Amino acid sequence: MVTVTINGTQHTVEAEADMPLLWVIRDLVGLTGTKFGCGMAQCGACTVFLDGTPVRSCQTFIGDVAGAQVTTIEGINGKVAETVQAVWADLDVPQCGYCQSGQIMSATDLLTTNPKPTDADIDAAMAGNLCRCATYQRIRAGIHETAKRLEA
Repeated sequence: MVTVTINGTQHTVEAEADMPLLWVIRDLVGLTGTKFGCGMAQCGACTVFLDGTPVRSCQTFIGDVAGAQVTTIEGINGKVAETVQAVWADLDVPQCGYCQSGQIMSATDLLTTNPKPTDADIDAAMAGNLCRCATYQRIRAGIHETAKRLEA
């Protein structure tokens, strides 16, 4: 048995220490917003915050997160996260939407740490997030629009 705090709620799950956090989140806790993409921490679809830092949950093991706070797409909140999500909807950023929970998590982290990112900043911060539909220009525009709204 392992106890993990996800989105502020403690969950005790029956899992081996080497089970990926992603499977705990999706299969044992039932939060399906975090997606499985590649399983190798290269696509970003499984991005969650671990104590406020973005990590790839497909390569983070449940045994390594004891005492940590895990935040998924269902649990992000605050002005930056809410503005990112509103802009994503207003600008129709996603196409198929599969990668967008990871994109939103990474964009929220970027704008929290860098409220006025340049295109180069955005490209660097979002480089680990792949989009099958290639909506990269819309993602970049969404990040710029979010920065403008947050500045206002």
